[in-house]
Amino acid sequence: MLTATPTPHQGKTAPPAKVSALQDVIETRLWLDEHDWLYSLLQSEDNVSPTFRFPDLISASVSLVFTYQDAPCRIFRFLWTELVLRPPETPRRRESMWRHQYQLLLDLQRSPANRHPNPKFQLDQLTTACVALCRAEDGSGAGILRQARRNMAERSHRGRDAPSGSGL
Repeated sequence: MLTATPTPHQGKTAPPAKVSALQDVIETRLWLDEHDWLYSLLQSEDNVSPTFRFPDLISASVSLVFTYQDAPCRIFRFLWTELVLRPPETPRRRESMWRHQYQLLLDLQRSPANRHPNPKFQLDQLTTACVALCRAEDGSGAGILRQARRNMAERSHRGRDAPSGSGL
């Protein structure tokens, strides 16, 4: 299983070198329980003006968890005590996240806590842990929606990830 791959911009073709340079979202997988919960948040009447999609919601979950100084400890505690008890063949859904939050998880995946003699967790498990931790802390998802707004503003300030053809 691939842990992360860029997703192509729909309807656009570009030379391979340019495509990789333009990719701002990374594919991940999300375990079904967490996916279903985020889907309910996606469909929520609170998700308006703008309506955030999965890359925003997943990335907001990652960002929220990483606001804590002990984020790696929280994530690995969940993985070692809860996710490890789930059946390993649990279905996953393919989704995307923004590159900035992917980088946080990639750094965590490469950390000593994810190396021998510890078990090795993949991107889908780290992503799922972040969503699960947010859900446990605030089942309404209001914090995720607030964080999605902050993430969007930060991306705009960085001058990247502006929608193509927007004239910005």
